[in-house]
Amino acid sequence: MYYVYVLVNEEGKKYIGFTSDLRRRLKEHNSKGNRYTSKHGKWKLVYYEAYLSKSDALKREKRLKDGRARHLLMERIKGSLEEV
Repeated sequence: MYYVYVLVNEEGKKYIGFTSDLRRRLKEHNSKGNRYTSKHGKWKLVYYEAYLSKSDALKREKRLKDGRARHLLMERIKGSLEEV
């Protein structure tokens, strides 16, 4: 399985990513070794989608990072984002 996911930190910053191991990747984001996310505090998983196809997951990640799909998803998960 491949996952596209959304993380949020205490400041409300959002991060969209892709992985084949969601638990490991979340630990990496919260570890000191990650260049971008470690300097932004603790991250929580607020949303993910699972795909059998790696190429489908990568296409979805790209759409969420670049286009209107991001705005629509953020509206859809607005309540979860506010919980953090």
